[in-house]
Amino acid sequence: WTLQAASDRRIAASDLAREVAARLAEVKLPERVARAFPHQLSGGMRQRVAIAAALAADPKLLIADEPTTALDASNQAEILDLLRAVQARRDLSVILISHDLGLVRGRTDDVLVMQHGVIVERGATGDVLSAPKHPYTRALIDADPVLAPPRETAAPEADQTPTLLQATGVTKHFGERTVLDGVDLRIGEGEIVGVVGESGSGKSTLARCIAGLEREDGGVISFVGENLAPGRRSRTPAQMQIVFQDPYSSLNPMMSIGSILREALAVARRPASDVAVLLETVGLPTDFAGKRPAELSGGQRQRVAIARALAPRPRLLICDESVSALDVSVQAQILALLTTLRDDLGISLLFISHDLAVVRLLADSVTVLWDGRVIESGPCEQVLTEPRHEYTRMLVAAAHRENTSVGTGERED
Repeated sequence: WTLQAASDRRIAASDLAREVAARLAEVKLPERVARAFPHQLSGGMRQRVAIAAALAADPKLLIADEPTTALDASNQAEILDLLRAVQARRDLSVILISHDLGLVRGRTDDVLVMQHGVIVERGATGDVLSAPKHPYTRALIDADPVLAPPRETAAPEADQTPTLLQATGVTKHFGERTVLDGVDLRIGEGEIVGVVGESGSGKSTLARCIAGLEREDGGVISFVGENLAPGRRSRTPAQMQIVFQDPYSSLNPMMSIGSILREALAVARRPASDVAVLLETVGLPTDFAGKRPAELSGGQRQRVAIARALAPRPRLLICDESVSALDVSVQAQILALLTTLRDDLGISLLFISHDLAVVRLLADSVTVLWDGRVIESGPCEQVLTEPRHEYTRMLVAAAHRENTSVGTGERED
């Protein structure tokens, strides 16, 4: 890593290494990080390096644009604590841009709410979020999964639903690093299973192994009773589909929505006329077939990605952080859509997320991963309200702290 701003201030070459080490120390990173490549660092460490680089020019204003979107609750808390400490130590002003109301609620003095490029409400954070005046602000608060009540429908008991997918003792290594270490996971028919854990815990790797996008090094993955050995997954793509995190990069920008869906339908040997059926299934107008991804919002693009995944009529839909890039109101709409797909089509879902509030709202059961191992699993409400493992308790506490603390609107001295 090099902090360009430091060299821009004409620091002598002999002093540059010491300056870089000091900047890294300010964001609580060891000196050895200066010799690392980005891919060798965790998400939280990379974000700390980005903060160090931004601070290298000694700014008076720091603009933090969605600084914790891809991070789990514990890493979010650490990054936000770091920003607060840096702000106080340097007497910085900070503009925090976020779609996460919990983050804004606990960490800002004042808030501005924007809709369609227009500021619709502003004021002290505590005042705006406790007594919103504009309908859009009220809708955002109502859609916040942290404030939503627990699911009213009881999670199906594992023994009462036939097993759709069973993973037993799954292991995966990248070089000398063990990413998955004997992971067990069961998904029943019509069940929504959440997998949570911090960045680097192995959540996405597990999803990719199940989908056949990565080859596991050990263990057994069976689907409807059939052992899915890595070389015997020719039928898997039609029955398992994956929806990725970023709707802005998962769709070909040069193709129309209709072309994207027709391509998926052709692979599934379904008629091109079913484009309208897919769009209607995910709650989009049929005339969207003539649009391109750039003409759609993030939530609409994610609906298209889900529609494409539904083309082969899968039995299992794997959602890998599929709502983490969306604001809370759009998140709520996509979560409602996923629940409807389960209820109407009988699809099972594997829902990968770092957001405990979202998982609690959607999932029947939850599995907690830590350092590539399953440390706790069970009915979602039970695990997240009465966690047994210390790590699960830490995740729940971090999520609770970030999402329930309320700003007073008063500045700290």
